Amino acid sequence: MTINEKQDEIIEEFAAFDDWMDKYALLIDLGNALPRLDDKYKTESNLIEGCQSRVWLQADYEGGRIVFRGESDAVIVKGIVSLLISVLSGHTPQEILDAELYFIDKIGLKEHLSPTRSNGLVAMVKQMRLYALAFRAKEQEAGN
Repeated sequence: MTINEKQDEIIEEFAAFDDWMDKYALLIDLGNALPRLDDKYKTESNLIEGCQSRVWLQADYEGGRIVFRGESDAVIVKGIVSLLISVLSGHTPQEILDAELYFIDKIGLKEHLSPTRSNGLVAMVKQMRLYALAFRAKEQEAGN
């Protein structure tokens, strides 16, 4: 499934709810379904700067694709982590760098988050793109 197909799927899933309390409940469910991050990855280097709650993001390069794993100590933020991972994990560094993450605005996520959570969301996306940049640089280095 492409990044845009996954985003469209999420938009459709959130469109089923009119009330933001129901959308928050969906976010919490998504976070609860996120596999627990192994404690060995809960390191300072995997901690996302700029998040009010603690968010860890692990990126591994497997077969030309980046696999993200993550966790947060806050339930709604864990749901946001789950959304980002479901959209970006399993794609190539270039696909991630080229992706326009329109689902965030389409589901109204940014406007319904507190400023600190919104900053955290931006920080998570930025970190995922930085991982993609680093892995793409390694690809290019290996290709030369």
